[in-house]
Amino acid sequence: MPQLFGNKRLIFLLVSIVILVMLIGFSLRSRKELTWPEQFVKDTVGFVQLLFGKPAQEIAGFFENVSDLRRTYKENELLKARLEEYAALETEVEALRQENERLRALLDKKESLRDFVSIQATVIGRNPDRWRETIIINKGEQHGVKKDMAVITPAGLVGKVQHASQFTSTVQLLSALDQNNRISAYIQGKENVFGLIEGYDEKRRELLLGEIPIDAKVEKRQKVLTSGLGGVFPKGLPIGEVTEIKPDQYGLTKVVYVKPFANLYDIDDVMIVKRTIDVALQEKEEAK
Repeated sequence: MPQLFGNKRLIFLLVSIVILVMLIGFSLRSRKELTWPEQFVKDTVGFVQLLFGKPAQEIAGFFENVSDLRRTYKENELLKARLEEYAALETEVEALRQENERLRALLDKKESLRDFVSIQATVIGRNPDRWRETIIINKGEQHGVKKDMAVITPAGLVGKVQHASQFTSTVQLLSALDQNNRISAYIQGKENVFGLIEGYDEKRRELLLGEIPIDAKVEKRQKVLTSGLGGVFPKGLPIGEVTEIKPDQYGLTKVVYVKPFANLYDIDDVMIVKRTIDVALQEKEEAK
């Protein structure tokens, strides 16, 4: 019996091989038409591909779009970071450019000075409640700064040293509403006209030059400079230019409105100046 079953298995295997070879040969023959089993299999496979192929493509496209979005988001974040760095760099460059211009102007002004000695300083403080009155600078008595020294910018006079400590000083601006804040000045012309800076018009942001003789010839756009007659400021420091002339309230003298050359509301770097004659006297006293 075992031999019989073994022969049956062998016969079945041989028949299967023969049928497989015949099917292979049959399928390799060139035919115009497919058999119905082949048509059934082909149609079934085509239907399955049609049923699952398009959704599979859409799913694959979805994941590809998600990947593209992630890549675009990362690129966008990188570009935003670079844009912020560029904006910060641009701001820094502009600040350095402005500082360079101010320092160059200070250097040019210092080289053009002949009648006084200058000390360069930087504004380190300004009280918002007294914005138009005082500023604090980073130079004091240890640097040679003393009370009542003139303070200028490359544009012109801005004020005087109100008081000096060892390493800092307080500067009283021309715009301070102080009756004692008077400066001897003159209007430059064929014949110089002398007067006193004795006030400030806050609305117009202009200085008031008083004690001008009623018959003095003064015209708009004439330059106003320090006269040096007050015994404190050097002569020839630029103050501003004439914008308007009118009689005082008594009609005995004229009041001249002067627009300052310097911007009293935006000050960063300054120079403290003292007359050369004062320096010479100080050196003589020290030599004794």
